[in-house]
Amino acid sequence: MDLLGGGHGGLWGWNFFLPDSNTSRNKRRSFEAKSSNSLQATGGSGYQFPLKQSLTAGCLTLSGDTIAQLVGRWRKEIALNSSSLEKDGVSNIFSEHDWIRSLRMLSYGILIYGPGSFAWYNYLDHVMPKQSVGNLMLKVLLNQIVLGPCVIGAVFAWNNIWLGKISQLPAMYRKDALPTLLYGFRFWIPVSILNFWVVPLQARVAFMSVASIFWNFYLSSTMSK
Repeated sequence: MDLLGGGHGGLWGWNFFLPDSNTSRNKRRSFEAKSSNSLQATGGSGYQFPLKQSLTAGCLTLSGDTIAQLVGRWRKEIALNSSSLEKDGVSNIFSEHDWIRSLRMLSYGILIYGPGSFAWYNYLDHVMPKQSVGNLMLKVLLNQIVLGPCVIGAVFAWNNIWLGKISQLPAMYRKDALPTLLYGFRFWIPVSILNFWVVPLQARVAFMSVASIFWNFYLSSTMSK
């Protein structure tokens, strides 16, 4: 937290984007009061797992993966001019569904992306509560240079752990991580602006998860060309 908060200098010394010291002190008192109430509500544990946001992220991540798989198989059937596509229709497409892959993405959404992104958005709103153009642009920038690499690194690692291919992870990072990140900037920067400017805090994980459905579909369509 101190690394991002920058101590008395604000976020990397950019304290002209942050509230003044009095506002910060008031915000801190409010945050501490809420934390105290949370401690009482949770029996002193001090932390509540964001179950609703995590389940939402998991379901939407699963939806994105399902659409990506269906589109991929549909395009494959068309490319092969398979007669089974006309004969069996959608049932043939579902029969080859990779349910382990779907479970992998579902668990990633519930256990990693959901709680992680929820904590990230809460932190950004805590250190930059004022809705201004400066704060908006800084949040979008941090989303791309901090959250973006973390999400890509986490999903690559999660998939390789499930597949038992940990040794291949460094090579995958070198080959695919940076191109994926740079390619995603064109999609995620406009989405992040909408997320921080329009969407309320409680719905931000769900909004980004819904956006990831279209992102997965877009990647699938692009890579199959």
